[in-house]
Amino acid sequence: MHAEVVVVGAGQAGLSAAYHLQRAGADFVVLDADAAPGGAWQHRWASLRLDRANGIADLPGLPLTGDPAERASTAMARYFAEYEEHFALPVRRPVAVRRVTRTDDGFALRTGEGDWTARGLVNATGTWSRPFWPAYPGRETFRGRQLHAAQFPEAADFAGQHVLVVGGGISALQLLIEVAEVTRTTWVTRRPPVWRETDFDPDAGRAAVALVEQRVRAGLPPGSVVSVTGLPVTEEVRQARERGVLDRLPAFDRMTPTGVAWDDPARTLDVDVVLWATGFRAALDHLAPLHLRGPGGGIAVEGTRVVAEPRLHLVGYGPSASTIGANRAGRTAVRELLATLGG
Repeated sequence: MHAEVVVVGAGQAGLSAAYHLQRAGADFVVLDADAAPGGAWQHRWASLRLDRANGIADLPGLPLTGDPAERASTAMARYFAEYEEHFALPVRRPVAVRRVTRTDDGFALRTGEGDWTARGLVNATGTWSRPFWPAYPGRETFRGRQLHAAQFPEAADFAGQHVLVVGGGISALQLLIEVAEVTRTTWVTRRPPVWRETDFDPDAGRAAVALVEQRVRAGLPPGSVVSVTGLPVTEEVRQARERGVLDRLPAFDRMTPTGVAWDDPARTLDVDVVLWATGFRAALDHLAPLHLRGPGGGIAVEGTRVVAEPRLHLVGYGPSASTIGANRAGRTAVRELLATLGG
């Protein structure tokens, strides 16, 4: 099977790219690994509501409507499904792209549902399928429960247990506050949290994006969003501070059968659950045969275009990881890619 352009992934960035490809009259297909529309949103924890989700932006051409208190996973899955139907986007699923290699005129994509060829590729696979679990000595000896934020069920599941939340990002903060409503918690971060007391205005947004762009242009991994934006201080955060929920501890040195321990001073903490809210990494393993990673560990990208392979654009990666950034990236990627392909 062949298409002039293949979009891999039907999340925010992939659907944005598909919208602009369709407007340009391009021959394209979207291959999505999920069984249903919704991108990563359909997998988010049940208690995350639209009004608590961080920075949802409308997809181009069709606004998101609905109750702000609705479950985000349900609302966004419905919205993405409506979007695909409204614009009659050629999305095929479930089709997981396993391996991408070069051909004389583009790329060959091996999937679990047959192979594809394409002259151009827009990769929009996001990060949700690659949760990051940090390595700690003794982790395999811990007798309690360990789970990643990607597996979070609901706070009530932890009632009566001491939960250790590890991570300094927005998801860690949200889950910590939620779990603290029903049980005892302890918060551990590698660095002291950086709080943002002021509104995140356009100037601050541009400055944050510029820092991420600088990293990916140099071929470095993008880094976390919070590292450049800080954690927003909402009324919910202020109340949690007053209750002592946000009194954090520095990163521990090892895990024990009953919890965690620090080397200096010799201190231990017994816990029942370790919740790793330690973020995600870009899901790019299928691109490994293209040998795009540089000495810095990342893929050098100018805007959305891969420097070493101009027929490949990464959307929803680095500076375009936010929903509004993904929209812009989809438009930019399509314009540049079609120009490269001569269309």
